[in-house]
Amino acid sequence: METTKNELFLRTAFACMACDGDIATEEIALVKQFTEQSNLFSTIDVENKLNDYVAQINKQGRGFLSAYLNDVSSAELNEQEEIEIVKIAIQTIEADEKIEYSEVSFFKKIRQRLNISDETILSEIPDKEDYLLPDIKVPEEMNWNVRFENIQLNING
Repeated sequence: METTKNELFLRTAFACMACDGDIATEEIALVKQFTEQSNLFSTIDVENKLNDYVAQINKQGRGFLSAYLNDVSSAELNEQEEIEIVKIAIQTIEADEKIEYSEVSFFKKIRQRLNISDETILSEIPDKEDYLLPDIKVPEEMNWNVRFENIQLNING
């Protein structure tokens, strides 16, 4: 099944939520806000899709994150869509106001798979240089030994 760009945007948010081993309520609230206030995830049953991602990541562990990164690499994205991925990733990472090294490291893995320049990113999202700085060599495989529960958005309630 081909992943739509909207699904790739949602998977970006989910992968950035999960990459630190904890899905914070603030991160879920951000996805709910995206769902209610934009068309980022239009045509997607967000709650069911997120719960599907939970099941997948619980089963596949780091394989889920690796598959996501592969999908980013192979997606045919224009500059604006790449900027959208960067914005979603950074907003999700910052949603709980606790920026973990693992989250920034994962962002850098996403960033490596995009074609836009740092200058383009900073012109759209100023003051985020820390996300773009060179990093120590981080192994491609991330440690993974966590389990997540189903996600409840309560959009219609």
